[in-house]
Amino acid sequence: MENLQNKTAFITGGSKGIGYGVAEKLMEAGVNVIITSRSQQSVNKAVDQLDKLGHPGKCIGVEADVRDLNSQQRAMDLAKQEFGGVDIVIANAGVGHFAPIQELTPEQWQETLDINLTGVFNTVKATLPSLIESKGYLITIASLAGTNFFAKGSAYNASKFGLVGFTQAVMLDVRQEGVKVTTIMPGSVATHFNGNTPDEDDAWKIQIEDLGQLVVDLLRMPARTLPSKVEVRPSQTSKG
Repeated sequence: MENLQNKTAFITGGSKGIGYGVAEKLMEAGVNVIITSRSQQSVNKAVDQLDKLGHPGKCIGVEADVRDLNSQQRAMDLAKQEFGGVDIVIANAGVGHFAPIQELTPEQWQETLDINLTGVFNTVKATLPSLIESKGYLITIASLAGTNFFAKGSAYNASKFGLVGFTQAVMLDVRQEGVKVTTIMPGSVATHFNGNTPDEDDAWKIQIEDLGQLVVDLLRMPARTLPSKVEVRPSQTSKG
């Protein structure tokens, strides 16, 4: 997929954070982009910002909830209507609840698994027929928490360990169909995740545009080569 001009990408959780950074870099490369969010207001704001890159009409925003397969299918139907299908899927939507197991609520556990794991399943089920047709590329955004467990991370670790395993199994299921599959596992990223407000203290972290560039680089890899699992961490740790 060395030439990305006029390819189409479907990005869940694309109104901010990593999803937005990926959308920005893909649009710069000439890709049509569909971004989803649970809030229509959020996707409208993101589309307005992305249009200012100088490619109006190359991005559309859809209110869709990854927890609902029908919602993902409706968003995919719009992608077909507007762009004829998709070539790239970025399963990015995620949530984090962090607490000792004694304090973690059933609701927090369920939401974490529903969004971070079942949500990716729903996205894949809705988009895979189009990806097979286009011999496209599926990228899931996992985390270093998908191999490294930590205190207060039982729900998040479970979801991301599961996501890494799910993605690698899907890779084996569809590789002979001509579909590439990669999971990206970032460490600390400067986003609004878990209530953070990015500022100068986050300068040492991975930036969202860095992950966007990584996605572009993966898409441009020769067809014969597949980096199926990519760990990404800040070059240095915080000095604080």
